[in-house]
Parts: sequence; structure tokens; C-alpha cells
Amino acid sequence: MTAQTHDDLIAELATELPAWLPTQRWFAGKDRAVTAVRPVSWTTLLDGDPLLIHLVVEVDQEDRTEPYQLLVGSRQAQVPDVSSSASIGLESGLTCYEASGDADLTAVLLELMARGTTVGELTFETEEGAELETGLRAHPITSEQSNTSLVYGRQYILKMFRKLSPGLNKDLRLHRALREVGCHHVADPLGSITGVLDGEPTTIGMLQRFMPDAADGWVMATTSVRDLMADPSMAPEELGGDFAGEASRLGAAVATVHADLRRALGTEPAGADDLDEAVTVMVERLDRVAADVPALAVHVPALRETFEAVRSITSPVEMQYVHGDLHLGQVLRTLSGWLLLDFEGEPAASVAERSRLRSALRDVAGMLRSFDYAAQQLLVGRADDPVLTDQAMSWARRNRDAFCEGYAEVAGTDPRDEAVLLRAFELDKAVYEVSYEHANRPDWLSVPLASITRIMTEGS
Repeated sequence: MTAQTHDDLIAELATELPAWLPTQRWFAGKDRAVTAVRPVSWTTLLDGDPLLIHLVVEVDQEDRTEPYQLLVGSRQAQVPDVSSSASIGLESGLTCYEASGDADLTAVLLELMARGTTVGELTFETEEGAELETGLRAHPITSEQSNTSLVYGRQYILKMFRKLSPGLNKDLRLHRALREVGCHHVADPLGSITGVLDGEPTTIGMLQRFMPDAADGWVMATTSVRDLMADPSMAPEELGGDFAGEASRLGAAVATVHADLRRALGTEPAGADDLDEAVTVMVERLDRVAADVPALAVHVPALRETFEAVRSITSPVEMQYVHGDLHLGQVLRTLSGWLLLDFEGEPAASVAERSRLRSALRDVAGMLRSFDYAAQQLLVGRADDPVLTDQAMSWARRNRDAFCEGYAEVAGTDPRDEAVLLRAFELDKAVYEVSYEHANRPDWLSVPLASITRIMTEGS
């Protein structure tokens, strides 16, 4: 194809993308109609047949405009076996597709990184000291939601950040910082892809070592809950699949990562203004969610009082870089211990929010909420059963306690001793979950609402 034909192709794609983008799992704007899509930049990575183009577009939705990246493939012959949702039919009769599922085309990305190639505004490079094996075929991880990750053989995993933000991505920055201090609880970064957005170098992809034999933390925890539910007469500690030992080791791993982040990037003391701002954000979220979810209304006065209590904290609060979206689905158990993944932060948060220094208790609260979710997931859709509910809550308490005890062994202080702040963070997370479940999984709304009731009566 000629360059001019490419221009015409990109223009034609832009007319189809407003209807196509909301069908993609990784597209974050499903709550509003797409009013326009504008190509910002495109780079031909492979010309001819097959064709591979890297495309950055701006997506307009009512009062917001956000940039996304796509890998666009096209073949005249030997069309790959990609999902029907990936296809983008054009009026010209040419069929293009989102190419992350085309193993031949995505092999090009690894080759370019291994060679340290620059193509147009895209820079492919390896991390210092890293040597990459090429010729590997890739497949996408289908469970991921906000980004797209490609696994090359059994060696590497390349995360493509779908919604872009100018500058160095927090995930890559924190992985580099943790590598420099020798942290053993993350997978070292091996390479990156950098583009340009708003005139600023911007991370669009990060390559890491893949752990093919690692176990997913969420799967491990929910398997333990399922074993408990299968025998109502058993206590959690009597299970052959008791998770408390792993929960304790996970707590120690999280505390180690927090300590390594402090060592690598430093800390700052929180001032009164920082606490006031945190309370304001929590209260504003509460008011927004309560306006949309009537079932939350009964809890609003007590929740507001809990959040306001943070303003009166007089003991020192240390601020640092944290994971920002920590839960059981963000950790892997390897033969050598627990690994933490995806330091990008909460997907719905702005770049400024994700980049702020925060109390490490934010991550602790996120993991405590995840233990509640793991415990209650088998109760969703069932008729009320007090025996099963008691079992689920006993599992959650046992593993929440084990996590905090493991954390305390490394940190030297128990996060439960900071009860006012931890309680507020956990309830703020639960309010966020109410909003998410109301919009996406109404059947699951009972999980965060039950947790709010429990925390307000029992405490964290």
C-alpha cells in the first residue's frame, strides 16, 4: 500500500470506530456514547500483506476526550483466526481487525524491542542488561479488562496500555525503582515501547518476565472458600486448603514491597491539608454514589462520620508510592513466593490521582476488601443461608487477620493499630465497589453492602 492509501485507510477506520470501540473489553468508556473518533498518529510497523499499523486515536464522549492505542492488522490472504469482535468491517470492502490476537503480527513487536528499533515516533528498547529471545509467538490474556497483555511463549509478557496518559507510566516507573533496590516480589521489567502524546514521550507498552507456573491469588483464595463451603461442619483452620498461611506470607510480601518503595523513592509526612483533601474526596464519592444507589442511603450518616474522623488524626501519617489497586487478582504465587503485579493504579482514577503519594494503608485496605469478596463470592445469587454466611465470614476474618499479622512481622507495626485511617480507607473502597456493582453487576451489590454493615458494627 502507498502512504496515501494508508491515510485513506485511517480516515475510513475513524468512521467505524465509534460503534466498534464500545464492544471491546478494554474500552473504559462504555458508560457514554462515543460521539467522535479522531486519529492522532499512526505508524506502519509492517507494510504490505499482511499490514500492521499502530494507531492512536482521541475518543470524544460528551464532556471528555481520551486517547487510546490500537494495533490494526489487515490481510488479503490467510486471514488469522481472531475473534469476531476484533473485526472492523470497512465500506471499501477491506477487512481490518484489532491485531493483538494475530500471533504473526504481534511477533513483530518483540523483534523490534530486541533490536532496539525506532519506527517513526515509536521507540522499542530493552532494559539495561536484558537480552531477549525472538521468534516467539504470542497470545493475549483474555481475562484482562483495562489493558491488553500478550504472552510470548513461556518467557515474556507484554502489557499494552490501552488508555494512554502522557509521560512515563507509573507501572513501569515503579517496576524500575523496585528492580534497582533488588525487590524480589515483582517481575523485573525487560523492555518498553515509547510513543509521543501531546509532545511528550509516553509509555505505551512494558515487557516483563512471564511466570508460567505461578498460581493466581484470587483462584487460590476462592478455591479455599469453596472447600470450606463443601463441608459446613468444618472450621477454616481445619481445611486441607486453609489459606491463612498464604495470607500471612502475602502480607509480608506487601509490607516488603512498601518498604522497598520507600527506600527507592522516599516518603513525605502527611499534613493537615493532605488529610482534609482525602476526607473531601471520600465524602464527595459517598454523596455521588448514594445519589445513584438508594440502598446505600441508610449508611450515609455513619459513613460520613467515619470519613470525617480522619481530619482529627494527630499521629504521623507517612505518604509514599503504593500499588494503588491491590487485590487478590493482582498477585501471583510462585515457587519462591508472592509477586505483585500491575502498579498502574485504579483504572478509573485520573493520572494525577494515580501518581499521588498515599498512605500504605490504602493497599492494605484494598487487600482486606478482596478477602471479603473471595469469602462472599459463592453466596452471590443464593438464598440466605446463615450457616454458609457464618462460614464465609469466619474465613474472611481468619485470612484478614493472617494478612495483617504477616504485614506486621515485616513492617514492625500492625496496620490494625491505625484503626481510624484503615477503617476509613476500607469503607471508602467499599463505597467505590457499591458504585461499580450497581453499574456493572447488580447481583453482586450485596457483597459491598454486607461488608459496610459488618464494618460499621464490628469495625475493621
